Amino acid sequence: MKNPPNQPIARSQTTDASPELPQGRPRLSSQLLFGTQNEIVIEHQGDEYRLRITSNGKLILTK
Repeated sequence: MKNPPNQPIARSQTTDASPELPQGRPRLSSQLLFGTQNEIVIEHQGDEYRLRITSNGKLILTK
């Protein structure tokens, strides 16, 4: 059954305390990606790229 025009749709209330997923682009922690390493290899369209953490804590991506 459809709601009449200009009538709000009732939303269910959740009591779950888990946070909602953010909207937009996915976000990954660099700690999750790197673990204890300073460099990882990313394969993209058949090519290898190296993502590394510099001594200053910055990220550098090279082919």
